[in-house]
Amino acid sequence: MSDQDDDAPQSDPADGGHGDRPEAPDRGGDRGSDRGGDRNDRNDRNDRSDRGGRGDRERDRSGGSDRGDGPEQTREPSVFAAADRGPLGAESETGGAATARRAVQTWAAGAADRTTTIHGDGTVFEGNQIFALYGSDRTAHFVQGPVPPETLDHLGRVYCATAGYRRMRDRLRDHRVLVLCGEPGSGRKATALALLDELTGGKVFRLDPRHGVDEITDEALQEAGGHLLELRTEDVREAEGEPRPARGGRGEHPTAVRRPATRLSELHLDRFGELLRGRDAYGVVLVENGELADRLLRGRYGMYCAPPPADEVLHRHLWNELRAESDQALGDARARGARRDVAEALGLEELRPREAARLAHHLARHWRGEVTDEELLAECASFVRSQAREWFAGADRPGAVPEALPALGVGAFRIAVAVFDGSAYSLAAEAAELLAWELAVTLDPEHPPGRRLFGTHAEHRPVQARAVLEDGELDLGPAKVPVRAVRFQGEALAGAVLGEVWHGYHNVRGPVARWLRALCDDPRPEVWVRASIAAGVLCSWDWIHGFRDLVVPLAVTDDAVARMAAATALAESARDPRVRPAVADVLKNWASSGQEPLVRTALLAHGYVLAAGTVSGSLDAIARVVRTREATDVGVLVPAAFSVARLLACGEPEPVLRRLRQWLEDGRLNLANLVHLAVIRALSTRTTHLWGLREVPELDGHASRPLLVALLVTRPGLAAELAALLRSTLTTARSGESALEALGGMLRRAAKDPESLRHVCAFLPRLAVDRRDRDRLRGLLNELVRDRDRPLDRGAARRMWDAVTEGANR
Repeated sequence: MSDQDDDAPQSDPADGGHGDRPEAPDRGGDRGSDRGGDRNDRNDRNDRSDRGGRGDRERDRSGGSDRGDGPEQTREPSVFAAADRGPLGAESETGGAATARRAVQTWAAGAADRTTTIHGDGTVFEGNQIFALYGSDRTAHFVQGPVPPETLDHLGRVYCATAGYRRMRDRLRDHRVLVLCGEPGSGRKATALALLDELTGGKVFRLDPRHGVDEITDEALQEAGGHLLELRTEDVREAEGEPRPARGGRGEHPTAVRRPATRLSELHLDRFGELLRGRDAYGVVLVENGELADRLLRGRYGMYCAPPPADEVLHRHLWNELRAESDQALGDARARGARRDVAEALGLEELRPREAARLAHHLARHWRGEVTDEELLAECASFVRSQAREWFAGADRPGAVPEALPALGVGAFRIAVAVFDGSAYSLAAEAAELLAWELAVTLDPEHPPGRRLFGTHAEHRPVQARAVLEDGELDLGPAKVPVRAVRFQGEALAGAVLGEVWHGYHNVRGPVARWLRALCDDPRPEVWVRASIAAGVLCSWDWIHGFRDLVVPLAVTDDAVARMAAATALAESARDPRVRPAVADVLKNWASSGQEPLVRTALLAHGYVLAAGTVSGSLDAIARVVRTREATDVGVLVPAAFSVARLLACGEPEPVLRRLRQWLEDGRLNLANLVHLAVIRALSTRTTHLWGLREVPELDGHASRPLLVALLVTRPGLAAELAALLRSTLTTARSGESALEALGGMLRRAAKDPESLRHVCAFLPRLAVDRRDRDRLRGLLNELVRDRDRPLDRGAARRMWDAVTEGANR
């Protein structure tokens, strides 16, 4: 690490050169503060926040706490009074974090080919470069051109009829005009050409996309011909009510000729139909999914064009590519396309017709020996990158709010789905609104945008991100609740979206970083866990930028959730072995910095294993910090004990238990207190609250059980070591009372769970080594049974005591 990195905490880490931006309006319960701004201004910003009093976190530092039960309270009379508290305060605050972590994928980014788009107004957009083909004196005129016969011949060989094709043909024949609604690449243009070709015998023309249906004249139509008009995306948004700036306004290209805003309606389509009928002609209008399409689908002209089955499209295109080859060629190519490595490289659940055609071309070339297996897989992997490139190329065009706002909203939703893939739609939608605001004020700081209240319907919005809505469950730890979840139709899309944004557009990094930092400050685990893991992935892609903009501002704050998010982001970025040494160096410097927020963040990060690389390395790092502190330093011992308990749940509990025994034998009071706190944590904390970043499938079925019970069920061979550590904690005067209370809580839970009760009954005799131990357990059971408010089930208590006495008699 450089000297500049070493002294990061002393400087203003949040100052990323973003400058002052207008304050956000009320954003549905989230604060309008910018974590990239000066920390000294947080009080003023949080006064405008409505997040349940979180804006008061700076108040009364000497007598209050920002979270109530957090580890920052160093005035506890006993270190063990905070034993059952997590780094975020109460245990319930981390509910659902394990589910959120498991649902997140570790993404990988890649490059894609440059996309060039030529618009009908004579302007070429290549990436963010703009080139004018005509001078400013160009006037608007209507053009149309015939579809080449070879294009229609090729379509006749490969076209697969979509569902409802006959109804589309009948409606087009009756009304002379048809509106096909669908997403680009879904086969709607091929369907339109096929319909027009069938009804006109191959006399098909494309109409000028610069002009709306209301501007079409009789002279522009061909006698007995078919006419295809594809509304441009910006025209669709205009028809949905989004205003366009006047010519020469901010962001408008000087050579563009703009027509007055119109609203496509059935009145315009009626007029178009009469013109077509007078020419004995037909017309098809293509409209992208959205509000306009939703309205037209309820009328007599609109029909939804569903993509045909991808397998059938692939088969037709393969047959066309290999029709001159032997009969075996088609079968071999189909078999190669069905292989698992090809499906994994594609990363998409269902190919769209355009993609199926591309895959057929690559498979045919592979069969001919023109490309190798590696080259084929590389071509397949480019599909999702091409999709992401297409989504974001010039998404802020023309660069003015509010005209660019609809496109920014769609882009923000795609990014939000990448972060919340598989999570609740409501979380993704709200996060998208916050990101859209960040993008808009970055684009035009003088005009902060508002929110549309009744924009794109939730049933149609996921289609814009190639996503679906489905019923799901959210695991909160003690309970599971139903949610309406949103997810990409392909595992590779999330990584492709984040990679395209982070690597492809530097100016987007600032608003995305501010957005993620704001999400990391959200107390809901379903939000901050997703955001922190995404931040960690971005850091691993560009450590120099991500560490400064994403991690440091979170780590230096006095907020426990933000520090946990910083620790999670650091651990996630350490998943990349090339970045791990940088993460380890940062944690080492933070641990010895003497700044409490950084010390605690470093301790929390070591609970994930990834930063140190091994469980032993993580335990060493935790012990180095604890050995330098007072034995009653709650601010250090609580996060350290939480991380030790998390390491117990990481899938390698054996080295952790051996190290705990060594720390007890070491004789130092601070290390012994750490052991006792970790044992109490294992008794009282549900396994789901000790989630890590490494998969431990064996614990998945025990998420709602205390960690000690989960270990007894999955690792029965550890019972003796666990009992020895627990007995030591129970018999130590300073920790015995807290440990006994935690044990009582575990027995209460076990009494309601037959499987847990069986394992607990087998474990209790190991705690009754002598008469004093048995008396302690008997007194605890009697107290639980006689509890007026929550009496323990007598039958369960009898089973527990019988197990103790039988064990003593053996």
